[in-house]
Parts: sequence; structure tokens; C-alpha cells
Amino acid sequence: MQKIGFVGLGIMGKPMAKNLIKAGYDLAVYDIVPQRVSELVKAGAKRCRSGKDVAARSEIVITMLPNSPQVMDAVLGPGGVLEGAKTGTILIDMSSIAPRASREIAAKAQGKGVVMLDAPVSGGEPKAIEGKLAIMVGGPADAFEQVKDILGVMGATVIRVGDIGSGNVTKLANQIIVALNIAGMSEAIVLAKKAGVDPQKVFQAIRGGLAGSAVLDAKMPLVLKGSFKPGFRIELHIKDLANALDTAHELGVPVPLSSLVMEIMQVLKADGKAGDDHGGLIQFYEKLAKVRVRG
Repeated sequence: MQKIGFVGLGIMGKPMAKNLIKAGYDLAVYDIVPQRVSELVKAGAKRCRSGKDVAARSEIVITMLPNSPQVMDAVLGPGGVLEGAKTGTILIDMSSIAPRASREIAAKAQGKGVVMLDAPVSGGEPKAIEGKLAIMVGGPADAFEQVKDILGVMGATVIRVGDIGSGNVTKLANQIIVALNIAGMSEAIVLAKKAGVDPQKVFQAIRGGLAGSAVLDAKMPLVLKGSFKPGFRIELHIKDLANALDTAHELGVPVPLSSLVMEIMQVLKADGKAGDDHGGLIQFYEKLAKVRVRG
């Protein structure tokens, strides 16, 4: 069985790495937070001192980090993955970063004989724990076929969408749709509450119709409980929308609705709610309408 390295053991990376261990893979791990590494070592992983160390022990290296700068540092920086990677290593970046950054990292990796795939995910912490993420992959078809089964341990759907960078373009499209769905859900349910209609009954009535969605089913129950414990933090969605807006502007694509939801999230961030789950976006509408959906 192939030796796999994993760099980045945060909210998403930790359960993803644990699923690889459960599937029987030989896993070497590294994170800048030592306690996270220790938890994975207890689960059966090998402790590494750096990304370089991870790569030296692995045939395939997975990175799962917050944004483009962190991935570039972890892969290209001192003590990074490329310093330890052997010719023929496959690098799978599962972070959600700018497509331009993915292409830049891939070009530098290619210069060292390393093939890169960008493979961002959707589904948040619950799906990461269940191993049922949606994984969208960009990069060479032959490399994808080599790692498809590994990705399948972490995801319910694993789809190659095109060349390097296209995985992150797909993720940006995903994040636009999710953000706009949450905003629409929030507007609608605050309206219902203000009109004196039970939000729980509204949810049950509409979920089976055209307004029903995976977003509605995942987020409405939490909103109704007033639970904004992060499965996916507002500050991370802000990061994704920033990458979406930058990419759209580079391509000359207008994204007015995305821009509006971005500003709503920025208001919540300024109000100290950046660490809330993105379902907490409803708090913006509650404050304006002077009504409380939950509770």
C-alpha cells in the first residue's frame, strides 16, 4: 500500500487524515500545532518534523491548509514539501486556494519532477468525519487515476474536472452557490418569522420542493437550534469569496450577488462573528429585522 504524507491537521485535515489511517494507509503527518500531530500519532500515524520530512517518507503528499500563502510556504518554502520530495512524487493540494496559486505551485513542482493535483473539497467538518466529501480535482489524468482510490477514502464523490487549477475554479463556483443559498435561506426564514409563521414548519413545508437543497437541509436545523459552532467558519468563506472575486475580476466576469454576500459576511466579521459557522449569516438579517429565528 502506498505511503502517504499529510500536511495540515486542522478542522478538515484531521478527520481526513484519520480516515486514511482507518483505511490502512501508512501515514506520515505534520502540522505547526504539535498537539494535532500527537493526536494523529496516537491514531497510528508517524510523526514528522516538517513538510520536507513528510515528503521524504512518502510517495504521495496531501496538503490541507487555510489559503494560498500557507500552501506556498508549506510546499515551496524552507523545510517545505519540495525540499524532501523525490522525482515521481504526487502532490495533492486539497486546500481551497486561488487557481492562479495552484498553477504557480504546480509549475515549480514540475521543475523538481513532482506532479501536482489541486483537489479542494466541499462538505465541511461533518462530511470530512464521515469520509463523504465532494472532491473536485484538477491536474493530469494519469496522476488522478493513480490516487483516485485514496481520494475515495475521504470523499463520496471524486471528479476530475480538468487541468491544474480547475479544481479550485470548481470550488469557487461551489462556494458562490453555497453562500448565496445561505443568504437566500436567511432572508426567507427571517421574513417568515417576522410574519408570525413557525420557521420549523416553513422548513418542513419547503424542503421537498424546488427550494429544497443540501444547503437547506444542512444549515436550517442548526439555525433553528441557534447553533453556530463552526463546521465551516465565516472567516474561511470570506477567504473563498475573496478568491472568487479576484478570479472573476481577472476574467472580466461580473459577480454582483457574490460581492453583496461578501459584504454581509464582512459586517459579521466586524461584529465579532468571524469564527461562527457560515450558517450564522442569518444573524445579519435578524439584527436588521429585529427578530430572532432561533430559540
